[in-house]
Amino acid sequence: MDELNKLFEGNKRFVSGQMKAKDLKKSRESVINGQKPFVTIVSCSDSRVVPEFIFDADIGELFIVRLAGNIADSCALGSVEYGTEHLHTPLLVVLGHEKCGAVTAACKGFCENNYISDVVKKITPAVCKAGKDNVEYTIDENIRCVKAYLESTSNVIKELVEHKKLKIVGMKYSLTDGSVKLID
Repeated sequence: MDELNKLFEGNKRFVSGQMKAKDLKKSRESVINGQKPFVTIVSCSDSRVVPEFIFDADIGELFIVRLAGNIADSCALGSVEYGTEHLHTPLLVVLGHEKCGAVTAACKGFCENNYISDVVKKITPAVCKAGKDNVEYTIDENIRCVKAYLESTSNVIKELVEHKKLKIVGMKYSLTDGSVKLID
C-alpha cells in the first residue's frame, strides 16, 4: 500500500534527522479550501508523540484523532468515520507508543473517581489479555484491542474494509529511537 510506504519513508527521514524542507506558509495556503489527508491516525495524547513529525508529514496530510492511551470512544469513532468515509483516507492507523502513561496507569490498577478512570476502563481489556506485569506487551495488546473495537463497532468502517476502500493497521512508536513498527 502506497500510503503505508509513505508513512515508513517519512519515519525513516525522522529517525535519521533528514526531514524534508517544508514551506509552511505555502502548505497552509494550499489547504484553505479543503483537506485531502492520505491517512487517519488514532494516536495517544502524549506530548512526546507527534505524528506530523514521526511521519515527516506536511499540513493537511494526516487526519489525527488523539486521546490518552490511543483509545477510541464514541466521539473518537465519529471522528474516525469522518476521516475514513468523508475525507476518503484509505489507511487507518492505531498508533501506540512505548512507555504509555495511560497503559501504565491501567496496569497499576489506577482507580480514582474522576474521568481518568474512564480512560483506564477502556484499556482494561488489554491489561486482562496481556497481564498487568508487562506494560510494553499491554501497550501492544491495547493497539490490537482498539483496532478490533474500530473494526467491530463501526458499520462505516466495516463496509469500507469489506469493499477494500480501507486498510487498518496497528503501529507502535519507539520513544527511544523514533522508529515505528507494525503491530499485528
